[in-house]
Amino acid sequence: MVKVARVWTYLTPRFLPFADAATPELPLGRLLRLALFQVSIGMAIVLLNGTLNRVMVVELGVPTWLVACMVSLPLVFAPLRALVGFRSDTHRSVLGWKRVPYIWFGTLLQFGGFAIMPFALIILSGDTTGPVWVGHAGAALAFLLVGAGLHTTQTAGLALATDLAPAEARPRVVALLYVMLLAGMVFSALLFGALLADFTQLRLIQLVQGCAVATVVLNVIALWKQEPRNPAATRPDLPRPSFSQSWAAFRSSGRAGRVLVAVGLGTAAFSMQDILLEPYGGQILNLTVGETTALTALLAAGTLGGFALAARQLGRGADPYRLAALGVMAGLFAFSAVIFSAPMESPMLCRIGTVLIGFGSGLFVVGTLTAAMALARDGESGLALGAWGAVQATAAGTAIAMGGAIRDVVSSLGAQGVLGPVLADPSVGYGAVYYLEIILLFATLAAIGPLVRTTAAVTRQPQPTGFGLAEFPG
Repeated sequence: MVKVARVWTYLTPRFLPFADAATPELPLGRLLRLALFQVSIGMAIVLLNGTLNRVMVVELGVPTWLVACMVSLPLVFAPLRALVGFRSDTHRSVLGWKRVPYIWFGTLLQFGGFAIMPFALIILSGDTTGPVWVGHAGAALAFLLVGAGLHTTQTAGLALATDLAPAEARPRVVALLYVMLLAGMVFSALLFGALLADFTQLRLIQLVQGCAVATVVLNVIALWKQEPRNPAATRPDLPRPSFSQSWAAFRSSGRAGRVLVAVGLGTAAFSMQDILLEPYGGQILNLTVGETTALTALLAAGTLGGFALAARQLGRGADPYRLAALGVMAGLFAFSAVIFSAPMESPMLCRIGTVLIGFGSGLFVVGTLTAAMALARDGESGLALGAWGAVQATAAGTAIAMGGAIRDVVSSLGAQGVLGPVLADPSVGYGAVYYLEIILLFATLAAIGPLVRTTAAVTRQPQPTGFGLAEFPG
């Protein structure tokens, strides 16, 4: 028994996921605890974009266009992430904290949105004598508060992780944080589905209230004893540059503008098909509900593989721009496979393309986020990460909305015969979106290309030891 225990003692550090992301400055337990803020964000995303989206349309009978507007409201706050990051960089406080106040304030915004939402749902359900528009306004306010809270929390949380992690470990820390976001979304989706299997309005209200409490609990645990207090660095009499001055300095690096353009184009390219994947499998390839749901699981698995390979290669000193370009190349093959799956009537080809979409997206996200972190000057990681998050979130939301609209318009024109008899097939609307995504990926390569060339001679970082997330097979 002693020998068996010794064997497990030897294997655990090598095969434990994320072990290589830990450092003496940021041990694994502390890192995993910090990553809980991503779990709470994943839970909020699933509740807003998935559960409440469906419930309001199907069970409560809210018009689809109105629900779409509510779901898009969190994007109103996305462009302000750069300002939030800047404010967390330059926060002045006698307590000595820069990131904690913003994470906590974001948590309170999320809690406030979830607290308002049950009352809005009660009015929308018709169990009241009040006017329905009050329920619409309440739901819109709830969505806006939750969106503002999750953007604030994620921006300051990523900046805090950047502050705590040494430079050589940051790529693996980034990968871990986004794996935790993905894990939070998957776990929340399964949990919400189980809890609402026998749907009642009361159970939905209880679920929303539970999410409000869980958000506070998870974020408090994540924050506990993470950011060291340094009153000397946050004393009120310190000079603080304006946002325009800091933004001009950030742009003066020469790469920031091109990086953000690449982030916007690449994110739009990978996100435009998000709401079309399962309908494409069902309508065009005649897959069952279970088989189309499996496509989403394959997409998540591919994304996890992309995170793993990105962490591994970046930990070995790989160029983040080259890695992001590799993700774009994977996306080109992925969307081509999905397009050709329709005329070939090959669900397997669609599944392969779906995995590659997730894989390429994972490489692109980690690569560009690591590049944005490298652009930050000392103590100003919040501005860089906020700018990346603002562009990424805005591009994703806009692309998703455009993808649905383009598909509907092109399909309608095809069905009416406007595009000719050859293009009357139902797959034409989906194909238009996928072709546009391929064009955007080529534009992304054009934006990234000069960045890859200018960093080809960068000194590589030493190869890490140990086996963890970075050593997972891609």
